Amino acid sequence: MEQRHAKCRDCRAPFRITAGDALSTFLFRGEHMTRGELKYEGKAKRVYASSNPAEYIVEYKDEATAFNAQKRGEWAGKGATNNAITAHLYPRLEAAGIPTHFIEKLSDTEQRVKAVTIIPVEVIVRNVAAGSFAKKLGLEEGTALSRPVVEYCYKSDALGDPLINTDTAIALDWATETELTRVRELALKVNDFLTPFFLERGVKLIDFKLEFGKLPDGTVILADEISPDTCRFWDAETGEKMDKDRFRRDLGGVEDAYAEMLSRVEREV
Repeated sequence: MEQRHAKCRDCRAPFRITAGDALSTFLFRGEHMTRGELKYEGKAKRVYASSNPAEYIVEYKDEATAFNAQKRGEWAGKGATNNAITAHLYPRLEAAGIPTHFIEKLSDTEQRVKAVTIIPVEVIVRNVAAGSFAKKLGLEEGTALSRPVVEYCYKSDALGDPLINTDTAIALDWATETELTRVRELALKVNDFLTPFFLERGVKLIDFKLEFGKLPDGTVILADEISPDTCRFWDAETGEKMDKDRFRRDLGGVEDAYAEMLSRVEREV
């Protein structure tokens, strides 16, 4: 049996107990939590049931995809980096009044989260024209927007996450008008918090994608992750890309960019 990060029963920090090929078990505040069946596997994460029906365990993978999984790659440490960045940011978002699914970082690649029903509408917040947004509108990449632009996509890998409007989401019962109003409100609050947070660390937040989920009582909260996989980060001085565009566009240096982003996120200013 292997034990890692062993702490006393009353300590906040979890540690993992494993035995051979047995399912992972974590000890958290004296309570054992076992990783159960696989509930969902996406391009970057696996979501498992846990011994607590109100909580899931999320595992971050080292795989990278782009262009709706048409381009694939992998590098060691990617999952751990994204897990660490998200685990650093989500408690700070909570402190800023933004409810999230995050509970605790369990290991280098795993998190304990609240079990939510994902709203199948992805939200994109854009501060600067870049990527497909700039291309389809004939804008030079890097053009500043006079206010944040909020876009919505139907969460479907098979369909390529098509752009939709709120009327479509409501008409097809993907979300209610009240839920979408709350989603937009929270997305803009996330932007209001993250934009100065990153700028203080020498990074421009160009755009980012968010996912939201519902608790059993219907409360809408932030789910998924915030990382170089889901955001465009540019160095504030040089304009150097520090996100998945380095993989997407074959720019090289993707591992170093992710590591640098983690270093800046963890920097005290």
